[in-house]
Amino acid sequence: MKKNMGTTDRIVRLIVAAGIAGLYLSGIVEGTLGLILLALALVFTVTSLIGFCPLYLPFNLNTCPGKK
Repeated sequence: MKKNMGTTDRIVRLIVAAGIAGLYLSGIVEGTLGLILLALALVFTVTSLIGFCPLYLPFNLNTCPGKK
């Protein structure tokens, strides 16, 4: 797996994941929607940590600078 996520992309995903987790843990988002958003936050966190997003492949996206 070659990295296809740049630093800015990874930071934004981590911030969004933290925001979703905060909403869920504070009880603002609950139920099925809360669990779906929590799963999305987990995916954002994992992809940010490894620097690879499989959904970028079919669209030929790459946010790494200098690695097109």
